Amino acid sequence: MNILVVDDEPLARARLQRLIAAMPAHRCIGEAADGEQALALCQRLRPDVVLLDIRMPGIDGMATARALAAVPGSPTIVFTTAYADFAVQAFDAGAVHYLLKPVVAARLAQALERITPPLAPSLLLQRGASSQRVLLADVLYMQADAKYLTVHTVHGQWLLEESLANMEQRFAPRLLRVHRSLLINAQRLRAVHRDTDGHAWAEVEDVSARLPVSRRLLGVVQRQLEDR
Repeated sequence: MNILVVDDEPLARARLQRLIAAMPAHRCIGEAADGEQALALCQRLRPDVVLLDIRMPGIDGMATARALAAVPGSPTIVFTTAYADFAVQAFDAGAVHYLLKPVVAARLAQALERITPPLAPSLLLQRGASSQRVLLADVLYMQADAKYLTVHTVHGQWLLEESLANMEQRFAPRLLRVHRSLLINAQRLRAVHRDTDGHAWAEVEDVSARLPVSRRLLGVVQRQLEDR
């Protein structure tokens, strides 16, 4: 599962990230130091689970949990706190687990094992007469071509009879528009470069081709990188 770590203490965030890194079935996709950052990252990264501290400056953990609970498809909340007396409030706010600091590996693993992960989004793609279901996470980029999309994945190249606009609307913000004919996997975006003629192109993980970035969308793509 994809996990977001939220805590105002850098050492606490680092500890949780080390624990997650040791669990092959899970990965940390981001960290936030307060509730405001957490809400913004949840909207962009769509984590499955949020490990959430309670006492933080600004928007605290309780308010953050309530705000997330009001959003369709919200992540599962696991509170991680040094205070035992917030448990009732935590479960009222929608949390499914309540871990006391210092969080130990066994307790964290146990909590995550009890969470039923959501079905990972996928696409049914075609290649000639054959078809295959591919996880959206394995998509590198999509390119519009007549009435089809050419979908480049880690498993090869496939076709999809769908419009780029529909894919963008359905899977935003996981898929990011960089050009009128291109969507890329936002999680695989590594950098934006300019060539000697001033044209911008996106560097995407596991893609050797230079994927063009239009002038109109350049600011959006750059903000995507800056907000990480």
